Amino acid sequence: MILLSPFKAFVFITSPYHRSAALISPSRNLLHLLQLSIAHSSLDLTHQCHSRILSLGFSQNPFLATKLITAYAVCGFPTESQLVFNSLEHKSVHLWNSLINGYVKNQTYGEAFRLFCQMCCSGVFLDDYTLSTLCKVCGEMGDLNTGKLIHGKSVATGFVIDIVVTNSLMSMYCKCGEFRECLKLFGEMPERNATSWNVVIAGYADSGDRNFNKEIIRFVKDMQIEGFKPNGYTVSSLLLLCNDTTEKMDYGRELHGFLVRNELSWGFAGSDIHLGCCLIDMYSRNNKVDVGKRVFDLMKRRNVYVWTAMINGYVQNGVLKEALVLFYEMQVKDGIEPNRVSLLSVLSTCGSLAGLTGGKQIHGYAIRKKLNHDVSLGNALIDMYSKCGNLNYARRVFEDRSFCRDAISWSSLISGYGLHGMGEEAVCLYDRMLQKGNKPDTITVVGVLSACGRSGLVDEGLRIYNSAISEYGIKPTVEICSCLVDMLGRSGKLGLALDFIKTMPMEPGPSVWGALVSASIQHGNLEMQDLAYKFLIRLEPENPSNYVSLSNLHAFSRRWHDVAKVRKIMKERGLRKTPGCSWISINNSTHCFYAADKAHPCSNSIYEMLDGLILLMKGTVHPPDFQFMT
Repeated sequence: MILLSPFKAFVFITSPYHRSAALISPSRNLLHLLQLSIAHSSLDLTHQCHSRILSLGFSQNPFLATKLITAYAVCGFPTESQLVFNSLEHKSVHLWNSLINGYVKNQTYGEAFRLFCQMCCSGVFLDDYTLSTLCKVCGEMGDLNTGKLIHGKSVATGFVIDIVVTNSLMSMYCKCGEFRECLKLFGEMPERNATSWNVVIAGYADSGDRNFNKEIIRFVKDMQIEGFKPNGYTVSSLLLLCNDTTEKMDYGRELHGFLVRNELSWGFAGSDIHLGCCLIDMYSRNNKVDVGKRVFDLMKRRNVYVWTAMINGYVQNGVLKEALVLFYEMQVKDGIEPNRVSLLSVLSTCGSLAGLTGGKQIHGYAIRKKLNHDVSLGNALIDMYSKCGNLNYARRVFEDRSFCRDAISWSSLISGYGLHGMGEEAVCLYDRMLQKGNKPDTITVVGVLSACGRSGLVDEGLRIYNSAISEYGIKPTVEICSCLVDMLGRSGKLGLALDFIKTMPMEPGPSVWGALVSASIQHGNLEMQDLAYKFLIRLEPENPSNYVSLSNLHAFSRRWHDVAKVRKIMKERGLRKTPGCSWISINNSTHCFYAADKAHPCSNSIYEMLDGLILLMKGTVHPPDFQFMT
């Protein structure tokens, strides 16, 4: 009856049939109703409860005030909570905590710290809840200095020996990148619980060395020796460390077996979905997306996070068509609406497959769901439209007034212009970015230099390179140097390109020599080409493309002995070049083609049309002669 409406809830209190019960304990009924308003985030019911509290003279009741402060905060009105708090004559630590936590829930962290300072100045004794809440805030903000102040306050008040407070401090240090401080606190704890161990394990996963090693294995063993059995949270943290090598993949399989043996994999039966997502992610990161799909299929209940994890797994492994199919099934079969992360994952497939129609549909969906103002989604849309060749749409997303641009936004559009040979537009956009006070980063400089190289804007490229190094303090990376070599090489300045390579502040990588190779081929400089290939093979002895290209160079120069030598090396090392692949989307269907491929069902017609086009380009036939081909 109470759940039907806030009005009927008050009928329950004030009706004649229940008046006697209300008179016995009206505050208890109000507490119940406030809890109901918190559970349903009902601002109307909170207002009605507040009015009833005032009319009954319970405004100074600390229990009702605490619930009322929490209710307003849950409804997104912490300032209303502040008014309730200010009206109280006696403010206990629980009231302070409720108000501080209300601001924290609404991510108004500055106000929460201001209240904490007032609380300390007012002489109220802090408790473990106050300190642990503020530790969490420091971790979320990455504010190490304030976190250390909270740590000092915990030591001064004696709460540093409290398990909850110490666990919160360790978590804060991990999130602020001070894992050693976390380990130090852990070693000083007089008493630990399972959460203490899990915080450190999660810290290992979040630290720079995200790999299984002897130290983490020993730590997990010590946890069990002290009588704490790993739970689902422990395993989910450890799964993040299982990547890159076969040995670490075996650890992942062992953890999967542990979940099954200890009935922790209830996510497959509909309880804890988080573990299922972690397993799918672990297998996908280790190029075992098919095993991740088996985990996905075994799960009895799947929410948007599970579907997104599986879609992202396909994207990571380059199985783009399956990712799009799964994105469709998520909405049609399970009726689950995609979230922002789902859209980000599938947008990358549209860009890679040049699926402009699908990208537009996702853009339209984002607008309908009011997700298009998100910066990361806007950047993904710019990138997708650029890769699909529609720079006008990319520019419209970029110029939208409701879109808050960041460095990635500028870089994405600049790179898009460069990708399509619109160097002048890229340079103008780069200069506009600088005029608005945005500093370039390495990715931005790479994008604009690449655009200059494709458009032959050597002078502009050199100006941008010099200003980026001297004025903005950007260190020349291998990628930046590769762009400069490519730019000089494309314009025919091969000597300058080689001189620049010799003066580079770091060892030239394959991309640098590869750029010189391309330029040498373009301008027919066989000597420079031969030199660049020798360095390429020295740097990438297992890359078959380099050997094939070098063999072709020797064949062009009629050095058959050298051709045989290169082919022999490839045979001895078991190197074989993977054929290049291209694709095109027609009527929502993607067609893939390989060199000399005849697997396509329409290959005869395709080659017939190609032969006709070749004859047309040579000028040996007129267009009407092959118009009959389809």
